[in-house]
Amino acid sequence: MVRVAVLMGSPNDMDTMKPAADTLERFGIEADVRVLSAHRNPEQVVALASTAREEGYVAFVCGAGMAAHLAGVVAAHTTLPVVGVPLSGGALHGVDALYSTVQMPKGIPVATVAVDGAVNAALLVVEILAISDAGLQQKLADHRQAISRGS
Repeated sequence: MVRVAVLMGSPNDMDTMKPAADTLERFGIEADVRVLSAHRNPEQVVALASTAREEGYVAFVCGAGMAAHLAGVVAAHTTLPVVGVPLSGGALHGVDALYSTVQMPKGIPVATVAVDGAVNAALLVVEILAISDAGLQQKLADHRQAISRGS
């Protein structure tokens, strides 16, 4: 089974990030959900990111607020796709996290979705994986049809 790490910087982020895991699992992708902070658990973040490919992961979805360094730290230590989810909160209601997540240095890309856009982050990972997986291509097509019907 394909496995994606869904990371968040705080247990308080679970309500926002759980829909990413649920979305991945609806498409038959295992979601390994973990609370890891780039600031409070940097060694664990680096250990996971740097060994992820060997451990069978195919991508990361990283949610963090305010300074939002989690996605960037992960991206610095892996060549797997990383999708950042800037989380709302703080004085700027997530705009600071959006700017932090989208402004990665040249050569260390992080795909970025809207503030609190965990579902779209998961769907972006599914789309990436569907490039070479006909079964996922069909599931995505079915999903889009369901959306167009209002389901």
